[in-house]
This record gives sequence, structure tokens and C-alpha cells, in this order.
Amino acid sequence: MQATGLLLDIQILYNKFTKTEKKIADYVLKNTNQVLFMSITELADACQAAEATVFRFCRSLGAKGYQEFKMKLSLCLAAEDTEQSEAQKSAQAETPSLQSEMSRILESHISALRETHSLLDQNNVDKILEMMEKAKRIYFFGIGDSLLTAMEARNKFLRIMDKVSCVDDPHMQAMTASMATPDDLYFIISFSGATKDTVYVADILKEVGAKMVAITRFAKSPLTTYADGVLLCGCNEGPLEGGSMGAKLSQLYIIDILFCEYYRRNYAVSAENNRRTSKAVVEKLY
Repeated sequence: MQATGLLLDIQILYNKFTKTEKKIADYVLKNTNQVLFMSITELADACQAAEATVFRFCRSLGAKGYQEFKMKLSLCLAAEDTEQSEAQKSAQAETPSLQSEMSRILESHISALRETHSLLDQNNVDKILEMMEKAKRIYFFGIGDSLLTAMEARNKFLRIMDKVSCVDDPHMQAMTASMATPDDLYFIISFSGATKDTVYVADILKEVGAKMVAITRFAKSPLTTYADGVLLCGCNEGPLEGGSMGAKLSQLYIIDILFCEYYRRNYAVSAENNRRTSKAVVEKLY
């Protein structure tokens, strides 16, 4: 099936769907744009269906999974947009100035940060900070672009504590998780909350009794079902916008809040460790 005909494919195959799959099809057809920014768990809840049913629905349309389904849906909408009237095309053909594009990007990033700020619950952040203080070891995990945020978090906290690590390989992440203890704390960063590798690691952590905090966009996702704490980042990222700067800025904003507040609460030790780590690299600078 062609990606550009996904909505038509849903209509053509409609009579072959099960009763529950028809509910999913109806919801997708009526709420196409909203579905692009929903997790598989949120779509399943909205249709009163199981995640496995949503997955089968996606497979029946030729997609390997939910994320590929959303990508095909996004491509379908993009193709429809190109079939506008000539008047609409000419109206949109005007190339925006550099200044207007700079302003647009700035407002987009500010909006993502403001939304992230509004989604943060002070009691929840306080609980996670207490978990960090009690933990013997703290790990930051991520896959793909989220790994960059995990590495930045490790680099930042390494300045003030000696109990932080970041593992970059998915296989090594799984092995590290299998050796975790209830005294360990893991931060798993995943915008979608539906990356197989991260959910697999979260399942291992749950089994061994280690604590896990999810930094993600969606309150309901496969990843958050395993989490002891959830920190939501406020940025809508379409299937064709993977790794957007807005998403990274939202994640980094959360990391910065945790760092600054941990530093403030543990000022004496953090300040001394910061002095020592800064001194260790000062001679490497001209």
C-alpha cells in the first residue's frame, strides 16, 4: 500500500476490520491530526482498545508498527497538502524572510520551554530529587537523539557527584539494568516512550526492583507504565520531525532544573566537587 493513500486504504479495508479495529479506524479518520501526536497507549485508551489491537490495526495497513503507521499518516497528510488549489499554492509560495524565520523558530522553542514548565509538578520534581539523593548509583539512558540528552545529563552531573553514569549501547544498557539493585536510580529519556529498546530495559529494571524515572512527552505510553516517576517535556514532534531541537531543549530544561536544585540542596558537597572537577581540567585550557 502506498503511504500517500493511507486514509483511503483505511476506508477500503474498513469492512475487513474487527469491531474494535473499526473503532480505531473511525477515530483516526475523525482525528487525523491529533493522532500524529498521540502515543499508542493514548490512542488505545481513546478507542477503548488494547495496545495489541492498535498494533494489529497498524500491521493490517502495511506498517511494521505504530511509529511507522504515524509516519505514513504524516506523509499522507503532506501529500494532501500539495493538492491545494492554485490560489492557495501561490499564497504559500512566498518565501519567508530570514528575520521572520528566525522569529518563528525562536517562538517555537520558547513555546516548548513554557509548556514544559507548565507540565512540571513541584511535588513530583521534589520526589525525584529525593530519589536522586538516596540513590547509590544514577544512570542516564537513551536511544538515538535522546541518547544525546542522556550524555549531556551525565556530563553535567559528573561535575558535582561521582555516582552518575551513561551507557550508550542498547545491549550494554540491558546488561547494566540486569545487574541493578533497589538502591540504583535510572533515568530513561524517550520522547515517544515507545522505543522498544528503552521499554525492554524498563521491564528489566522493574523485575530487579530498581527505580526508574521516565523523561518523555506522553503521560501514557509503554514506558511510563514501568516508571516510578515521570517528567513530561512540552513539545509536539511529528513523525517526520524526529530529533527536533524543541524536543531536545525541553529535555535539557528538565535536566537543568534537576541539576540546579540538587546543587542547591547539597550545596557544600556539590560546590567542593565542582571545584575539584573544574581544577582537574583547568590546565587543559589555554
